[in-house]
Amino acid sequence: MLIIAMIPARYSASRFPGKLMKDLGGMTVIARTYQATLNTGLFDAVYVVTDSTDIFNEIQSIGGHVIMSQKEHESGSDRIAEAVANINCDIVINVQGDEPFTEKESLEKLIDVFRSDSRRQIDLASLMVKIDDKTEIESPNCVKVITDANNFALYFSRSVIPHPRLDSGDIQYFKHKGVYAFRKASLLEFTKLPILSLEASEKIECIRYLEHGKKIKMVESFIEGVEIDTPEDLLKAQKIWTSK
Repeated sequence: MLIIAMIPARYSASRFPGKLMKDLGGMTVIARTYQATLNTGLFDAVYVVTDSTDIFNEIQSIGGHVIMSQKEHESGSDRIAEAVANINCDIVINVQGDEPFTEKESLEKLIDVFRSDSRRQIDLASLMVKIDDKTEIESPNCVKVITDANNFALYFSRSVIPHPRLDSGDIQYFKHKGVYAFRKASLLEFTKLPILSLEASEKIECIRYLEHGKKIKMVESFIEGVEIDTPEDLLKAQKIWTSK
């Protein structure tokens, strides 16, 4: 089973433009993410896929594999699907470019979903991590996920889900970590599915799968890391990096 990692890297992020080229401990965020993914040793190859010449040149300068997108894309998954079409592989792990603390344990759990799926019933898996902080739970920058009893996703939202109508004290909240694992054929199919109203409203790409009746297997990670969505997140990441 050939397994590759693809890191979509869009320069003009809506909440924090140019964030992937910001400094984190003497290297850019995207370079840190690339190296962290490579250092897991889990992949036959690691690629960055970008629409930016600055990011392209940055990855080339550290000897990394980088592909320039040929089209404009609505989501990271669309971007990597274009790039992976002519690459020989079985499983594609979509690692977000703003996750410089990407680590082996969580990615290995995703890969194990497919290794144990002898009947090939799972096309897509993703990560979630339990959260308790009220500010994070209520933040629209934090995508929440709810699952069924078998950990298949029911819905993703920037709103608070589940809504705590009754303060029962035992509600658990999970943050969706935007790391996806696809079978290659499923990833290519993703790009052919039209964007429907819920994905357009929430701006969460994996909702596209749910709206078209497909299943997403969620895997719990116990390592939250830092996803750099805002300047405040970058400051947090810089503090963590300097304390290492």
